[in-house]
Amino acid sequence: MEQIEPKTVAQLNAIRENIRQVIIGKDGVIDLLLIAMLSAGHVLIEDIPGMGKTTLVSALASSLGCSFRRIQFTPDVLPSDITGFTMFNVKTGEQEMHPGSIMNQIVLADEINRTSPKTQSALLEVMQENQVTIDGVTYPAPAPFMVLATQNPVEMAGTYPLPEAQLDRFLMCVSMGYPSHAEELAILESHRTQRPRELGAIVSAQDVLRMQREAEGILCAPPVMEYIVSITEATRRLDDVLIGVSPRGSIALMQASKGCALLAGRSYVLPDDVQKMAPPVLCHRLILRTRAGVQKQMPQAIIDAVLHSVPVPAVR
Repeated sequence: MEQIEPKTVAQLNAIRENIRQVIIGKDGVIDLLLIAMLSAGHVLIEDIPGMGKTTLVSALASSLGCSFRRIQFTPDVLPSDITGFTMFNVKTGEQEMHPGSIMNQIVLADEINRTSPKTQSALLEVMQENQVTIDGVTYPAPAPFMVLATQNPVEMAGTYPLPEAQLDRFLMCVSMGYPSHAEELAILESHRTQRPRELGAIVSAQDVLRMQREAEGILCAPPVMEYIVSITEATRRLDDVLIGVSPRGSIALMQASKGCALLAGRSYVLPDDVQKMAPPVLCHRLILRTRAGVQKQMPQAIIDAVLHSVPVPAVR
């Protein structure tokens, strides 16, 4: 069994500490973003305004040293603004491709549910295939490529609910949550001066790609894969669930579990990793029946119940 490179562990710890300079008391959310980065996945961050969603994403992008672009989604944003477009050049007599904002390594899709479903769908291909098609020509997205989207709760005015196909493209969905009393005092203390703290890059894009390759090599033993499939299968047999987790969700749970193991400095996945990653990876993939959907905490309760009902394998 291959061992994790000490350099990787040190770099992950350095990234975490760098983000902590501007994000106070959200270590669990920071770890989830790092796991998504290792898994080459995308993250949807849902919470009310003012919780630090944009600050968190910007801090991660600054720490990674990758090309970064923020897209502020509004009702007037067009699909071509995101993917790009071709335009006829009168001087050369040829069509020229003008890349859109999505052609960057780290993309912040800010308030993604404030734009129309048509514009939201422009992200489907690039988030799944790491490529965009413009006028019949396919262009690869830069590597590494990661979309970090923020979303306000759908109950707020001016929002469009994300379609199920769009939600399924996100490796995980996380929430910031309110800070504790002590954490909010620390936040106020850090903002006593108006000068924002600038973060420097900790790793390069090549470092990120190397860590992602290392995460791919993490061992996921057959009993653990059996455990993952048993969990996702269980979501398809519940009365309150209209549509359970798809095979893409099973793949996402395995990838996230590998990233969780790497972040912990292990070269193999434990059932504990699967249990830890199941809620952020699976909850947003459940489509509930109407009577169950009125309860916002229902997906979390369903996944918790599934984890308690599925036998945990003994892995040595």
